[in-house]
Amino acid sequence: MSTEKTLSAEQLARLREAVDPNNPFGLKEIPPEESLIEYPSDFPIKVMAQSHPELIDALVELVLLHDPEFQRETIEVRPSAKGNYTGLTLTVRATSREQLDTIYRTLHAHELVKVVL
Repeated sequence: MSTEKTLSAEQLARLREAVDPNNPFGLKEIPPEESLIEYPSDFPIKVMAQSHPELIDALVELVLLHDPEFQRETIEVRPSAKGNYTGLTLTVRATSREQLDTIYRTLHAHELVKVVL
């Protein structure tokens, strides 16, 4: 007995509408008037990374490239139980969708970073 789910024709059509083959991330751009985020606003970004003594300094440096007003003191840090990983919340001043996308890509590209939400 197979537990594999199949998508309905309607679900497949909605997925095809949402995908943009010219976008490296695959999704179509959301027009500003349809965005759920109002700009400018403070926006929390969650990061899970491998613990390292220079992790916070490295991430602050990356965020400052795209948000020059970023305040290091606002970072929330949560080490994992065994100390191998560190969860962080970085609250940036979001000025546009493009800026947020760039911050996400920049953080995700760092070698210690595992997840950016």
